[in-house]
Amino acid sequence: MNACFICKHGNTQPGLVTVTLERDDAIVILKSVPADVCHNCGEYYLSAAVSEQVLQRAEEAVNKGAEVEILRYAA
Repeated sequence: MNACFICKHGNTQPGLVTVTLERDDAIVILKSVPADVCHNCGEYYLSAAVSEQVLQRAEEAVNKGAEVEILRYAA
């Protein structure tokens, strides 16, 4: 567990979050993404590896012309 950088009062715990990304007219939502989540404010932190995968999946969705894409994260 790490202290939350945002609220400074909570600690993070492993959990799952929904990540929403927007670029121009495209919205990409990834559900069940593993993250460290603050139990106090809900802020979440993605590892470098998870962040890279999330951004790659979002880029693929945008490149194929999706306006709204909802995906379930799978490691």
